Amino acid sequence: MVMLEHPSITRTLRTGYPYPVDEGYEEFDLFGDLVTINDEVFETEDGDIVLEVNMERYLSENLGIERRQ
Repeated sequence: MVMLEHPSITRTLRTGYPYPVDEGYEEFDLFGDLVTINDEVFETEDGDIVLEVNMERYLSENLGIERRQ
């Protein structure tokens, strides 16, 4: 009898990943900073991506909102 293994298991054992990792795709936020998988991001109504660390800059430059202390 032939033992069959699920293709996802075979791929994981062979490559270490259950699905191929697309290393050629990079995403940048509105200010040109690279977005990584662990980054917190916001999406504007226009579909622009803004990193959380750039949110204060976005609010200031696009909406005229300034932080007060």
